[in-house]
Amino acid sequence: MPSIQVLRGRPTPEELAAVVAVLQARATNTAVPPPLPARPRVSAWADRAAAIAMRRPSRPRLMQVR
Repeated sequence: MPSIQVLRGRPTPEELAAVVAVLQARATNTAVPPPLPARPRVSAWADRAAAIAMRRPSRPRLMQVR
């Protein structure tokens, strides 16, 4: 961690510790990458697997017995 230099005033050790704690918390929060944008849903018209799964025969077919 880089050193901290006080330019004006005389902070107490508690005040300086509070500033360091805030800076450390902010540094760890910004290290997390932002979430990826959600992928757009595929339209049912364009999704071939869904179209095949939805395809059903309109009436049951009789099996031929030999």
